[in-house]
Amino acid sequence: MRKALRWLLSLVLLVGTLGTAGAATAADGNAGSAAPDIKDQILAIPGMSLIEEKPYPGYRYFVLNYTQPVDHERPSKGTFKQRLTLLHKDTSRPTVFFTSGYGVSTNPSRSEPTRIIDGNQVSLEYRFFTPSRPEPADWSKLDYEQAAADQHRIFGALKKIYPQKWLATGGSKGGMTASYYERFHPRDMDGVVAYVAPNDVVNNEDSAYDRFFEQVGTEECRAKLNAVQREALVRREPLEKMYETWAKAEGATFTTVGTLDKAYEAVVLDFVWAFWQYSLEADCADIPPATASDEEIYNIIDAISGFSFYTDQGLAGYTPYYYQAGTELGAPTVKLPHLGNLSRYGYQPPRNFVPRDIPMKFRPWEMRSVDNWVRKNANRMMFVYGENDPWGAERFRPGRGTKDTYVFTAPGANHGANVAGLEPADNAKATARILDWAGVAPAAVQQDAAKAKPLAAYDAKLDKRDLERMPTLRQ
Repeated sequence: MRKALRWLLSLVLLVGTLGTAGAATAADGNAGSAAPDIKDQILAIPGMSLIEEKPYPGYRYFVLNYTQPVDHERPSKGTFKQRLTLLHKDTSRPTVFFTSGYGVSTNPSRSEPTRIIDGNQVSLEYRFFTPSRPEPADWSKLDYEQAAADQHRIFGALKKIYPQKWLATGGSKGGMTASYYERFHPRDMDGVVAYVAPNDVVNNEDSAYDRFFEQVGTEECRAKLNAVQREALVRREPLEKMYETWAKAEGATFTTVGTLDKAYEAVVLDFVWAFWQYSLEADCADIPPATASDEEIYNIIDAISGFSFYTDQGLAGYTPYYYQAGTELGAPTVKLPHLGNLSRYGYQPPRNFVPRDIPMKFRPWEMRSVDNWVRKNANRMMFVYGENDPWGAERFRPGRGTKDTYVFTAPGANHGANVAGLEPADNAKATARILDWAGVAPAAVQQDAAKAKPLAAYDAKLDKRDLERMPTLRQ
């Protein structure tokens, strides 16, 4: 949390950031290079400051802060510090701009496109996720257009140091973020790779999700999951006592959602969705029968949905997400006929998961605007979805007039779908397009896309995939 700077100081910082940061022609002081050290180049950018540098073989890794306006349309109204990281390889390599749509990890990691092109990676924390939150927080300034402007300013500052081609990427809300950035600033990036990005165009029309849950996986698996979910509501009283005992032991509270009963039902209603979001069909073998003990039913619901999530402590880190879901992104609703009249609250709206002192009003035109733009104007954009991921039921669907734009589906994949999980022909095609957009496609790949493969070798630490939780939220 930082207090806003005075008007004059903020104006100086904002104007200064647009100035020359100094071009680089080589990596961070490699032998024989005449360029200044990469850290010095980065910190010469007005408004950029170093939090820490962490060593990693073959790279330089920096955790940074960058001064941003709270309101890009009125930059004199104050600033805040936005956290980002930089995985630096060489200024002669292309760069990937990664966003999760949430916070940012301060440990070195590589997104899939970064490994494919063997490039640098800039990772940005989304505004209003702590510590990248203005103080005081004017929540009306948390929207996808302001976030796109955050990326645009950082790109403008770093492009002078990293002059080669840039790609935007992200998964889940990060895939949405990369797409929105392209919508507002289509001249910045040379390509976009958006993973498992939901596209809730009409918030009150969610029949696509109903069709998904009627068809996903096998009938046997669907029946097994539905039976456990129903049983958790049939046995609400004894299971809630277990929940209450846990909450008291952990000091968990329920002020935001209202009551333990509301939190309990929200977790249970998440169960089937969360299974398909994070698990594979083969994991159905681990689901107990509806005749299992109270403890077994409680434990499987906890393992899949997480009883800690709808506590005040669990929700606190996701307040910015639920705020956006309830003001512009929208949220899915699914019919659950197998529950009969056992549900007391139904799918609770995002409003129930945001503290009441934060005002919210939904703007239904926002996602329609983005969808319309993508359908008509997408250029060098790639959308990758998982066949068994609920969030892919409502997805981006570029129109015929778009250029060099693709939608791929990974068979059997969940919310962690990626290019590597595509069918071989699609994998090669997607990899070839990413290499081409980044300007690093080998001659052999230019002649035959089937020969496309990542340019960087797999690194168990850098390329470990931590699946970002996209809340299984309903409205």
